[in-house]
Amino acid sequence: MSYTLKLYAMEDVSAAELRAAEQRFRTALETTLGDADLVAPVHAAYQRIVMTYGEAPDPDALSPHELEIFTQWQAAESAAVVATWGPNRYLGDAQFEICP
Repeated sequence: MSYTLKLYAMEDVSAAELRAAEQRFRTALETTLGDADLVAPVHAAYQRIVMTYGEAPDPDALSPHELEIFTQWQAAESAAVVATWGPNRYLGDAQFEICP
């Protein structure tokens, strides 16, 4: 695997439940992006875009490539949150860390 994942805000769960939640999160990210090797670089590119343009950039301010990365990561993160915590969880509540 080309990245490590740590989920936060998972109080009161066993180690086995945490591992299962992390696996669901990984699977959703990897399925949505197309491959495990894409998770770390797409996440890093998304973070650079957010640092440059903010959390909700004007799509017209982004290059076509930046817009593609931005929307791909948002779709992958949303799928991962739903797979891990269910459809009633807000993205802002999901706390995770991805490291290459």
